[in-house]
Amino acid sequence: MNFSSEQPRIIVVGSSSIDLVLETEKLPLPNETVLAIKSDSYFGGKGANQSVGTARLGASVYFIGCVGMDPLGQQIMRNLVSENVNVGFVHETDKEATGTAYVTTSHGNAAIVVVPAANKHLSKSHIDEADKYFHTTDLVLVQLEVSMDVVEHTVRKAKKYGKKVGLYASPAMRVNEEILEMVDFIVAKSNELYVIFGEEKREEVLKKYFNKVFVRDDTNSTIYFDGTEMKYYRNDKDEKVYKMGMGDAFTSGFAIALCHGNSIEECVKFGNEVSSRVSGGKGSQTGLPRISDFFS
Repeated sequence: MNFSSEQPRIIVVGSSSIDLVLETEKLPLPNETVLAIKSDSYFGGKGANQSVGTARLGASVYFIGCVGMDPLGQQIMRNLVSENVNVGFVHETDKEATGTAYVTTSHGNAAIVVVPAANKHLSKSHIDEADKYFHTTDLVLVQLEVSMDVVEHTVRKAKKYGKKVGLYASPAMRVNEEILEMVDFIVAKSNELYVIFGEEKREEVLKKYFNKVFVRDDTNSTIYFDGTEMKYYRNDKDEKVYKMGMGDAFTSGFAIALCHGNSIEECVKFGNEVSSRVSGGKGSQTGLPRISDFFS
């Protein structure tokens, strides 16, 4: 893994939220009530996670998102500023509250309900307000916790200016084939390929989008097709404290490695390493490593 002398410039378009995490002995079944051992709240949202992840890894990051005009929105803004993320294009809406996620976790497994709320009010016009920064950015990252219209508009704008685009296709939904062709890399979960691509055979998807689709699972393994053979990398901690945010961490690491001109193989390895480290702490952002961690 090589780091160039140039600081990567990244725009992240996506969601932000406060995650309420309930730790239980078992996940409740339908119509069942269980007692929580403890509860905690953390900063989350795939867009915010990737903003913090890439900023900690040395990038200059602009986050474009939407929060509510409420105390949770202010907490998110202050956190992003403290992480050296530029929030000049984070919009506030009085139409809905700040996004939240409710997570029940038990022995490494989790059930998650996301309430997009203010995230739904991110619009194409908000993206257009940051137009001049698309001229100068190196890479744009998008996920699927904001409207598909906004995702597609962002991808088209970035490609109009000849910029690299990474898509973390989560939460899974069908993505327009034109968009799949336009983006430079796609991160997807192994059990969601049919939803995203309309094709459930992993090998077929990987061969069609070689060196472009990177399929992940909960063991922190990544598989892709390099044009000649299937490549598989795994970097799994013996005990993962927290699985949420691993896909965002991988995407952040992969994006940074790509900006520094590394090979696809090195990008995958670095993404896996970043993802492995975030799983050692609670909260999607808490365990995200800093660039200095890789030089100590």
